[in-house]
Amino acid sequence: MAGRTPSVVVLDYGSGNLRSAVRAVERAGASVTLTADLDAAMAADGLLVPGVGAYEACMKGLRAIRGERIIARRLSGNCPVLGICVGMQILFERGIEHGVETEGCGEWPGVVERLQAPIVPHMGWNTVDVPTGTRLFDGLQDERFYFVHSYGVRDWKLVTNDRTPDAYQPLVTWAEHGGDRFVAAVENGPLCATQFHPEKSGDAGAQLLRNWVTSL
Repeated sequence: MAGRTPSVVVLDYGSGNLRSAVRAVERAGASVTLTADLDAAMAADGLLVPGVGAYEACMKGLRAIRGERIIARRLSGNCPVLGICVGMQILFERGIEHGVETEGCGEWPGVVERLQAPIVPHMGWNTVDVPTGTRLFDGLQDERFYFVHSYGVRDWKLVTNDRTPDAYQPLVTWAEHGGDRFVAAVENGPLCATQFHPEKSGDAGAQLLRNWVTSL
């Protein structure tokens, strides 16, 4: 990417206020377009999938613009995708909210379910347990990130073997709230995601976004 500014599309599928995500990625050094256009989303160096609200509503909005196909097509071509908050959750197999089970994008196995903590939602700043070898969290140690969620992936069962390329060995970052452990981020080849909001996480979130943009 030397010599030119990376291009990023923030996928617009009706999921809340996206301007803060656009501004944050612009500050990270990318040229950003907010759109639902298929061709633009496929052509960009990076695709950011945001998400706020209910899992079911986000999946309906995503399917309305064929967003799950855009994500799958980009990943099949090794093109980077970053999911944030519910934009991370919908990458898993399914979500269960208020007794309603909704099929997700299925890029990772796992179920998004209600956190089993004394106080829900989990709202505010929290530390994360980062694995070794991560590029997404490069230069970040013992930092705090901003979370707002009542649901998460509490069990990770992705199975890999010795034949799985190192670049596709998932690096899972964990966090804990009220004694309940959940997935806070995943780095898996071209597909990365965070349960927290990097665009609301101050200097630490800005560094994480710069790391992602630099990798495009």
